[in-house]
Amino acid sequence: MEREKTLDHRANSLSYGILRSLNHADDIYFNRSHHFIAGWASNIAARKRIVMKLLTLSFALIALAGCSAFMSQVNSSSAASVENTAPEPEATPKVKTLNELTYTNGEFDGQEIIKTDAEWKKTLTPEEYRILREEGTERPYANKEMLNNHKRGVFYCAACGLALFKSDAKFESGTGWPSFFRPIFAKNVVEVVDKSLGETRTEIECARCHSHIGHVFDDGPKPTGLRYCMNSPALRFKAGI
Repeated sequence: MEREKTLDHRANSLSYGILRSLNHADDIYFNRSHHFIAGWASNIAARKRIVMKLLTLSFALIALAGCSAFMSQVNSSSAASVENTAPEPEATPKVKTLNELTYTNGEFDGQEIIKTDAEWKKTLTPEEYRILREEGTERPYANKEMLNNHKRGVFYCAACGLALFKSDAKFESGTGWPSFFRPIFAKNVVEVVDKSLGETRTEIECARCHSHIGHVFDDGPKPTGLRYCMNSPALRFKAGI
């Protein structure tokens, strides 16, 4: 009997030991599981926070890019508006190549026109200036339009617009220069002695501005027997007068 009690006590002690061991193992497993789950949960929360921060940063960048594009468009529209409303720059004035004349059909009234060389250069072409103000001569047959002009009208001084010759006094001289046998009015031309080529010739000037027009010779047709040999650039023609 005593022996059985001893065996029962040992069995109970062994069972109790086994139960304590099992309980201790459960506690260890539970604690480890708890720490694992807590760590995993903590990692998920941290990851969520990172993801939320990244999403927030992305939205901020997208919004910033949108604002930048909008401001760029506004600036472009403003620049275009300013450009459209800005006054257009004035056109560069063109070089005047033709003299704007006030044509005078009557007899010279004695009122001369006096200008400086610089002033004449502003109103005359280089070729006109060379002939009218520097007493140059055009090449023969250089201006066939003026040479072959048989229209009814008046030929004026190209420098000041004073009437010099009428079309009914023009004739074909065969020299290559427009020729006339008399001026429209005797007072409208001035004769000047010219010895520039080693011979004496009679130069013809405009009475009002004293521009060189040409020369007169005594080999013309009747009724005057004179040939007023003129330079085309020194003349302006107006038809129908």
